[in-house]
Amino acid sequence: MQAMGARAEHERLWPSRIRWRMRGAWLWPTFVAITAIEALLLTRLPPYDEGPRDLVAGFLLAGFLNLALAAICAPLAGRMLRRRRRDLPRGIADNYAGTALILVGALAILVAGILHRPAVAERQEDQLAQLAAVHDYVVSQAPEYRPGLRHVDSLSLEPEMYRTCVPGPDPKRWLCLFVETDQHPAGIRVDSDRSPNSVYRTVGGFR
Repeated sequence: MQAMGARAEHERLWPSRIRWRMRGAWLWPTFVAITAIEALLLTRLPPYDEGPRDLVAGFLLAGFLNLALAAICAPLAGRMLRRRRRDLPRGIADNYAGTALILVGALAILVAGILHRPAVAERQEDQLAQLAAVHDYVVSQAPEYRPGLRHVDSLSLEPEMYRTCVPGPDPKRWLCLFVETDQHPAGIRVDSDRSPNSVYRTVGGFR
């Protein structure tokens, strides 16, 4: 009789355990799906300047962030959740908390990207304005550099200030112009230094 009672108790608890496991199995599927979505957001709608250049870099960055949420933050949040829901097993609470944190993180990236979008659009407009100004200058003032317009290299020195160089016949002597896009049309000054921008990129601090 005792054995039959234990068996009946086991059969009664088994569906409950399966139900808990099914309810707590959302963390890692959510991790994979949200990481892919965040990779797209980080590359197409970056929340900061100079976001990931491709989906692979975006996926790695998003994966690292979500892994930190799932592995480090979720157990702490799960512990807090169990204080309110003492009926939750520890693993289920951690799973719920981790899933919620990953979703909140994705929402934060989306909102930050939307808020940063005007700055990205403004920077793109500045880049187009300085390229147009350089094109017009070369066509009218330095036509010998016209073939190099297909290989223009721009360096952002500070907001609305660029050093844009056009290659010429001598690979060490480029036509370099300081372009200021805080005015219309963009202001241009010739740089007496003919060194290409690659020389300054090795120093750092420029992009």
